[in-house]
Amino acid sequence: MSATAAPGTTPPAESPTPTLPTSTTVTTGTTSGTEGKTAPAPATAPGPAPAARPALDWRIRFGALSLIWGFSFLLIKVGTEGYAPFQVTLGRLLSGTAVLAVAMAVRRERPPRGARTWGHLAVAAFFLNALPFSLFAYAELTIPSTLAGICNATSPLWGMALSLVALSEDRPTRRRVAGLGLGFLGVLTVLGAWQGFSGLDFTGTAMALLASLSYPVGWIYVRRTLAGDSSSTLALTGGQLFLGTAQIALVTPLFTSAPDGIPLLPTLAVVALGALGTGLAVLMQYGLVEEVGPTTAQMVTYFIPVIATAAGVIVLGEQLSWNTPVGALVVLAGAALTQSRARSGRASGGRTKTEDHP
Repeated sequence: MSATAAPGTTPPAESPTPTLPTSTTVTTGTTSGTEGKTAPAPATAPGPAPAARPALDWRIRFGALSLIWGFSFLLIKVGTEGYAPFQVTLGRLLSGTAVLAVAMAVRRERPPRGARTWGHLAVAAFFLNALPFSLFAYAELTIPSTLAGICNATSPLWGMALSLVALSEDRPTRRRVAGLGLGFLGVLTVLGAWQGFSGLDFTGTAMALLASLSYPVGWIYVRRTLAGDSSSTLALTGGQLFLGTAQIALVTPLFTSAPDGIPLLPTLAVVALGALGTGLAVLMQYGLVEEVGPTTAQMVTYFIPVIATAAGVIVLGEQLSWNTPVGALVVLAGAALTQSRARSGRASGGRTKTEDHP
């Protein structure tokens, strides 16, 4: 989902925090701008100076984003060793919100306005942050982080199936239907269906799959309700994270008790999970979408389960049978097919709104 990623395809993030769409931010070729906010220069004025290039090449930032989101599942697992799942989610959202609040202050962004916008953001925060973050944390109490990362990769499959029902502009094609079937076959391979799902924790696996389903539900809702909002993407995402934090803050005291202490490693894991995977990653992906476009930026989705699996095996020593990586590759192939589009120009004037990236 997603992630952090914007609605339209997949998370991420572990879609960490999907970037919300806005009708004003667009990318045209390699140049990004804000519609309706820049008056044309007089004929005698010199042309605008080219935008400053980021200090780091986009490929380096792409790789860093893949690592951050891929390691998120390992950080969740470590966090749950010292804190209850709701506490992990609360700490994660607090850290991520703090990062975006600083970014908004630096860029002098104003929070979204209007009760209607905040109401829609509250629903988005539930489906894109509070619910999936909590479900993944609870799932990793009983399943390996590698399996959680692979379950997250099914989000594009859920998204394609849901969009065919909820979004009239999304029409089924043979390629996308084949991708859905291939992805489902990959899930059965990962879960070892031919062995009768022997040794599988059904509750934890179901929670991880439900978390991956929650992302496209949220993306579709945002696409239908907030795509025309005049607020910036950063402001909408910051408001969404703030509301998600408030939701979890209300629930956590009801289902958990205060921890006996503050264990160092789990605390560092939770802070890193929020500050990097839910805060910094959103800003990095937003920059990638502006620089190279959503199609390239969304490719990060296909690296996440690979990195999550490698991290779980190498760092945490989790066991890996042959069907897990093989099934994961089949899932990713199916997900790639479901996101494919015909080349016959659905874009208008070369512009791609940020809502189309994962």
